Amino acid sequence: MSTENVSSEDQPEVSESLEAGLDGPLSAEVVSGQGGQVDAGAPAEDVADADLNEFGFSADEMVTEDDIEEEELVAEASPIEELVEETVVGEVDESEMDWYILKVQVNREKSICDNLRRNVKRAGMEAYFQDILVPTEDVREFTKAGKQRVVKRKLYPGYIVVRMAISDESWFLVRETSGIGDFTGSGGKPAPLSAEEIDRIISTSRPVEDEESEEKIKTAIPFKEGDRVRVKEGYFQNYEGDVSAVDERNGRITVMIDIFGRPNPVELDHWHVESVA
Repeated sequence: MSTENVSSEDQPEVSESLEAGLDGPLSAEVVSGQGGQVDAGAPAEDVADADLNEFGFSADEMVTEDDIEEEELVAEASPIEELVEETVVGEVDESEMDWYILKVQVNREKSICDNLRRNVKRAGMEAYFQDILVPTEDVREFTKAGKQRVVKRKLYPGYIVVRMAISDESWFLVRETSGIGDFTGSGGKPAPLSAEEIDRIISTSRPVEDEESEEKIKTAIPFKEGDRVRVKEGYFQNYEGDVSAVDERNGRITVMIDIFGRPNPVELDHWHVESVA
């Protein structure tokens, strides 16, 4: 407001109004923007009673929940479900399944298989995994007393095989399982086993139990033809000779031993001899 447009006669009235406001309620005098004229309006207390609430705000100044857009409320909520990425498992066709070889820690093959099965079940991805197997073969062992027992011997120490469908999720689950190194293959791509290879592994690891399969069980004999051995006990104790035949079915070997200057074949239980360094 320009001071030149306000007469000296009006100034005392303004001062008196300000002074009065210190001792009592102010009047609702409105200063006009035109020519510096001062107009008297309705009393301020009447305006407060009519338009202001208990906090001193008018109805136009108040914002209610209805005035907030629905999308703003949703954005502020940030539901936890949006922060958790769930794996959606769909149907997996049989044609997508293949057998793969996994390199694992030696002497932990069985426990790693069990761990992988638990992880698959925990992740709810059973549809991607059909079988997990440690390749083994049945072998017959003999004790020093001549008693025999059939045990499982690993075909490929440090490896297991798994029938599965490759996807980003299933690949990640396998790689994150403790004790597993990687898939075998070239160029970083898993290479599936051929039908012939996996048939041989399955038939050896899970033989059909019958009389014929019993006859095919090998005996765990740590010697082969041509090995030099020494007899540890029996009639030919301390004699040395070369292994000429191995009978895996009965756990016996034939050793050529010099007797009276001539080599003679002697059949022995394989636990009766030891290797000659």
